[in-house]
Amino acid sequence: MTTSELAKEVFSLVEAKVLSRPTPAEFEMAYQARIATEKIRFAIKLSERARDESAEALEAGIQLLEALNCLEAVYRRFQERSRLREPLTVRAGGQQQNVNADPGGFV
Repeated sequence: MTTSELAKEVFSLVEAKVLSRPTPAEFEMAYQARIATEKIRFAIKLSERARDESAEALEAGIQLLEALNCLEAVYRRFQERSRLREPLTVRAGGQQQNVNADPGGFV
């Protein structure tokens, strides 16, 4: 294997590992989505207690439920992405090695 081929393989492995994990911005978005979800749930509960049956109140409730569904979907995708950790393997000298394996027991 040439140096150039090895460098490309190492780069692709590092890139795949970086792309397989959520970024700090994604963690922040998930946190903000979670906060917004709780606030929307609270607003829905308050509006249900008010027992206002006007068309505006019903529309507001529908909009809040749609916003809640969107945020929960985003949060679920984040949870799925943060759990996905496929082991990366590299062929070195004809043998496969797990790149994620950590000698200290941490991954």
